[in-house]
Amino acid sequence: MSTLPTTLPDWLALLESRHAETHIDMGLDRVRTVKERMQLAFDCPVIMVAGTNGKGSTCAMLEAMLLQCGYRVGLYIKPHFLDFNERARINGEMASNEALVGAFDAVEAVRGDVPLTYFEFTTLAIMHLLSKAGMDVVILEVGLGGRLDAVNVVDADVAIVTSIDIDHTAYLGDTREEIGFEKAGIFRAGKAAICSDPVPPQSLIRHAEEIGADLWLLGRDFNYQGDQLQWSYGGRGQRRNSLAYPALRGANQLLNASAALAALEVLRMQLPCGAQEVRAGLALVELPGRFQVLPGRPTQVLDVAHNPHAAATLAQNLGNMGFHRYTFAVFGIMEDKDIDAVIAPMLPSIDHWCVADLDSPRSAKASALAEKLAALKPAGAKDADFSVTAFANPADAYANAVSRAGENDRIVVFGSFYTVAGVMAARKSSLH
Repeated sequence: MSTLPTTLPDWLALLESRHAETHIDMGLDRVRTVKERMQLAFDCPVIMVAGTNGKGSTCAMLEAMLLQCGYRVGLYIKPHFLDFNERARINGEMASNEALVGAFDAVEAVRGDVPLTYFEFTTLAIMHLLSKAGMDVVILEVGLGGRLDAVNVVDADVAIVTSIDIDHTAYLGDTREEIGFEKAGIFRAGKAAICSDPVPPQSLIRHAEEIGADLWLLGRDFNYQGDQLQWSYGGRGQRRNSLAYPALRGANQLLNASAALAALEVLRMQLPCGAQEVRAGLALVELPGRFQVLPGRPTQVLDVAHNPHAAATLAQNLGNMGFHRYTFAVFGIMEDKDIDAVIAPMLPSIDHWCVADLDSPRSAKASALAEKLAALKPAGAKDADFSVTAFANPADAYANAVSRAGENDRIVVFGSFYTVAGVMAARKSSLH
């Protein structure tokens, strides 16, 4: 056996080179085999979160509230924007390179001849790291789908499914009923199964009932109500009143916060969480790239909206922001997304499009995006009021938007994680 890498960048490069051809390989048998060889197990409650949109927000709120309570919290969240370490958080801090290298070594030591994709290998490594870190609670974000996602080799004590919408159709199906069944695959018999989608697919409800999961539905088992100043949560046996709105902005965040509070209600005997800690957690929660409004002018918004449901939510949130003279979009997206349905809700909000190629073989070409958008130019619109320009990367597209936007304008960076990550990296390098 050749010498193993000793640094995190070298490990990641090795994993990428091993599986350059195998980006997604559905099935859990390989992951389960290696998990059993590692004797990977958690001796604390595990909360698992799946869904089309809202997963990251729900995980971040749970982490923030539980940290405020003084618990030792482990979090696996993805993808990352700037550093791989963002995926593994221990007590609110990114895991160190050394800890991750040790976890990769632990997977490799028992993997033998079992081939693992980059995602499977890194998922096992991070779960191993969290299982050995002396946590009081571990929160695991599901990647693609649920039933066949590598995270699902773990049995969660509480499983949450946030929204269910059309995305990743090549792997999950092209109806909400098919996708709902895939998401429901994280539910377990006799364990709490929380769904915060206001209109859950029948396939999800049916699967939960068939396996004997304890299904919590929004509007039946838990709910929220609010006015302009505060909101309240009501569950099966717990009410939380006079809550501040979450620091994460956007129209759907009360759905996500309610699911998080339902999970805390389920676990209230093992992990009691007081009213003040809940309020503080919601007030302090942070999550990059989810309707993230940067300080200063012009107004700048970063959002990883990359499917129709998320784009419609982003458009709604932009509409609630007040007047801006012009809005510039920095936009790049993967070829396999429903691009027309992502663009459609955003068209009324955007005046000037700066479209970018992305650093991925799956990226939609900026030239093709520009052609598509140019054909949607409103009749009679002057060049000063509508433009489309293509760029080689998000950093160049962003630099152009910044150079053209006045202080009363707005810049919205959206689409793929690669788009937002490219702009974050450009901003970071410009500060040094």
